[in-house]
Amino acid sequence: MKLFLFLAAAIAPLSKASPAKRAASPTVVIPSPQATIIGHERLGVEVFPGVPFAKPPVGSLRLKPPQPITEPMGTYEAKENGLACPQFFFSTELDDAIPTSAIGKLVNTPLFQKILNAGEDCLTINIHRPPGTTKDSNYPVLFWIYGGGFELGWNALFDVGSWVTQSVRAGKPIVVVSVNYRVGGFGFLPGSEILADGSANLGLLDQRLGLEWVADNIAAFGGDPNTVTIWGESAGAISVFDHMLMYDGDNTYKGKPLFHGGMMNSGSLVPADPVDTKKGQDIYNTVVEYAGCSNSSDTLNCLRDVEYDTLIDAMNAVPGILSYSSIALSYLPRPDGKVLTKSPDELLMAGKFAKVPFILGSQEDEGTLFALFQSNMTTTDQLGEYLKSKFFNGASDEQIAELLSIYSEIDEYGAPHRTGLLNNWYPQFKRLAAILGDLTFTITRRSVLHIVNTIAPEIPTWSYLSSYDYGTPILGTFHGSDLLQVFFGIWPNYASKAFHEHYLSFIYSQDPNTDIDPEMPAWPRWSEKRELLNMYPFHSKLILDDFRTAASDFIEKHVASFRI
Repeated sequence: MKLFLFLAAAIAPLSKASPAKRAASPTVVIPSPQATIIGHERLGVEVFPGVPFAKPPVGSLRLKPPQPITEPMGTYEAKENGLACPQFFFSTELDDAIPTSAIGKLVNTPLFQKILNAGEDCLTINIHRPPGTTKDSNYPVLFWIYGGGFELGWNALFDVGSWVTQSVRAGKPIVVVSVNYRVGGFGFLPGSEILADGSANLGLLDQRLGLEWVADNIAAFGGDPNTVTIWGESAGAISVFDHMLMYDGDNTYKGKPLFHGGMMNSGSLVPADPVDTKKGQDIYNTVVEYAGCSNSSDTLNCLRDVEYDTLIDAMNAVPGILSYSSIALSYLPRPDGKVLTKSPDELLMAGKFAKVPFILGSQEDEGTLFALFQSNMTTTDQLGEYLKSKFFNGASDEQIAELLSIYSEIDEYGAPHRTGLLNNWYPQFKRLAAILGDLTFTITRRSVLHIVNTIAPEIPTWSYLSSYDYGTPILGTFHGSDLLQVFFGIWPNYASKAFHEHYLSFIYSQDPNTDIDPEMPAWPRWSEKRELLNMYPFHSKLILDDFRTAASDFIEKHVASFRI
């Protein structure tokens, strides 16, 4: 009899639900803007996709800071994901060293962007919560910011519902919110005209407005607005760190903090030159030229008026992340004197950051993915010229030479790391992969932890290094490989389980060690012994964060010369 009841209970969710249960859709009444939001249930999770949190950034609001919705919305049926913001897949520039311009012209067309469900009216938010959640549940909130080099990505690409499911199984239910933000030129166009118009860093402002929407409305969904953890990967992780720095570290809204903790997977500090730097101005001028606005007396308003297909082609006529220029990004957060008052490294060292606990980690071989496009690089001189011209215009020839001398031995300083002389895809591959990975992610991570623990030692911080793909030819544990383990849980192994347990613990208690599997090793704060949680598929261990110290010493000493 018990077996029959068990089978009946197991099969019931797979059979047709009773009419009363199927007819009842989760419904939430929010205060700001006033609206009744009707969601639905999917895969055992209540979802409210595609909820607008800002006025459509079109027409006169194109290339402008996001504006909150102030008029009542009435009844809004949240049944489908909203549009992705316009995507920057491949550059359409004709002189790119990698011949992707033809592909770029195809995938950047409005037709292809429409197939991907992309368009300008894209500022929506998705909310996922456990079934049966009420406005009195008061669950902690996880606010997810996707990555993609500030050029790609959208919130529906990531199944945040799986984290709700995992949280319920762990007895730590959470509400998860994922926000759309403008990427590429639509979100991070630089130039003096942009600066004068007060329209820089729009993508960050989209995220910020999303956080403010959560502060105003998440309680109605059963979330606790006072217990929000922001989490991101790659550009999303960089965004998390930027939110700690924005407005000189003021993360408050209506007198309360917008978030109380952060989790950063593969990204944090990116030293950057101002919005109106020469590189930024060159990008702006290129976009203006491709859009046919060069002869306009007001080039920025001209960009706001051109047809969408003309603008997206123009926005993508500069070097992209999937090209020879790699992570020397055309579009990224830059100091504008207001949102980011100075370069992130200056703000960090001045102590102008939100003092919240955080987890910051990286993959062991962050740079391999970004060094695949430069196979013509065979000599040290070519590598030095590449770094000088594409990445670090402010560095002297002597500084570039010193950097290259540190990375001269690829058996010790080459990526994928710990593979000796193997995996050198082309003569300068392992050197370039190690340099890009360290300066952008791995060693910069250590510098952030060192500076934070020097300035504000009371802030709890934890760090990790993932090595679960060690041995993968050429790539190793590459940038983004953690999405399979941590986010999607495609490999249901120890690494996936460990990250879920540690992260849910942090979301609940601001400590990744609270109420986790006793078989897992304790994860000490980085400040105690500078130890990292080193993650493998079937086990983890603690290692000292002391590898490649010559590189970290050099980077900290010359950070102002290595801004993008």
